[in-house]
Amino acid sequence: MDRLILLRHGEAEAGSETGGDFGRRLTARGREASAAVASALADVGLIPDLALVSAAVRTRETWAAMSGLLPGCEVRFEEGLYLAEAPEMQRQVRSAGAAGVVLLVGHNPGLQELAEALMVEASGPSDTLSRIRSGFPTSAAVAFAFDANGRPAFDGFFQPDPLG
Repeated sequence: MDRLILLRHGEAEAGSETGGDFGRRLTARGREASAAVASALADVGLIPDLALVSAAVRTRETWAAMSGLLPGCEVRFEEGLYLAEAPEMQRQVRSAGAAGVVLLVGHNPGLQELAEALMVEASGPSDTLSRIRSGFPTSAAVAFAFDANGRPAFDGFFQPDPLG
C-alpha cells in the first residue's frame, strides 16, 4: 500500500426505521458532503484502487455518493469494520493485500483513534492533529503516504466546506 485514506461516513439521521444503529441512513447533507470530499480527493489525484467500507447503511450510502467521482475503484463491504476499533481497522487494511491507494470508510471512535495515531507517528501538522482530536468530523478524510518501511507521512486533510 502506497497511501491510505481514512474517511468518516457522511452525516446520518438520528434514528433508523428499525430503531438500530446499523440501519441509519445518510441525510441529504451527508450525501452532498460525501460527494464534495470525493471531488476534493479526485482533484488532487487521490483516487483509491480499493475501498474498504463498513457494511452499515450510512457507510454504504457514503460510498454510493462518492463512487461516481472515484472511477475504477474496487469496493469491499466489510462487516468487521462496523464500529471497529483502530487495531481491527489496521488489521483489515493490512490483510487487504492491496498495493496503491486504499480508502477506508468507517466510524468513530475507531477511525478517529487510528487517524490520531497515524498523525502522531507521521509528525503531522499540529493544527490538523488538534482538529482530529477534537472530533473527527463526518465526511472528513485524512490521507497518509507510506514509505518502503511502512512509515506514514501526512498527505492531506479534506473536509467539505460548510453547507448552507
